[in-house]
Amino acid sequence: MPENININHLANLARLSLSDSKHDEAQEQLLDIMTMIDQMQAICTQDILPMAHPWDATQRLRQDIVTEPLASASFQEIAPEAANGYYLVPRVVE
Repeated sequence: MPENININHLANLARLSLSDSKHDEAQEQLLDIMTMIDQMQAICTQDILPMAHPWDATQRLRQDIVTEPLASASFQEIAPEAANGYYLVPRVVE
């Protein structure tokens, strides 16, 4: 783990302006994060399967049943312009 993280360089990359007190606080917090990452990297996960989601939950799905008849003909009757089952619109790209 790097003991001396260049906070000024990181702050410059992130376009942040840090006061001296914030600089020291950010240094400590970043070191804590790096320590936690090192601890997590040390854990053996060889026999653990990856999870798609942390909860054992399934999504309740509804039946895929048609509940309304297709009414495209009635919609095209009230459309400003329609032909051969398509809606006609003004050309916007030339």
